[in-house]
Amino acid sequence: MVVRELSDTEIDRIFQALADATRRDIIKQAMLREQSVSELAGRYAMSFAAVQKHVAVLERAALITKERRGREQIVHGNPDTLRRAARLLDAYEDVWRGRTDRIGEILSEPVKGMEP
Repeated sequence: MVVRELSDTEIDRIFQALADATRRDIIKQAMLREQSVSELAGRYAMSFAAVQKHVAVLERAALITKERRGREQIVHGNPDTLRRAARLLDAYEDVWRGRTDRIGEILSEPVKGMEP
């Protein structure tokens, strides 16, 4: 299976969405089990409209999906987007590890004029 890379816009949306504690908790709840926006709203000390806005940000970032069932909007977590974001972070970590490995190599090289 070929995994599509994230565009800069998608990356920005994902990490902006993850920058808020309430949205991170909504994702966690949606990953645990599907639930309605009304159920989610009952968990937070904010208005229903505020929770709807958080859900909309998460949906635009493709971190969750919504499905209409009658009068209710059911929220589902999207693990694929989280995996893609995790792969991006892993790639950044690989760059960092490469730099730290190179620093170790440089530090272990003998200094000219200082050889024993």
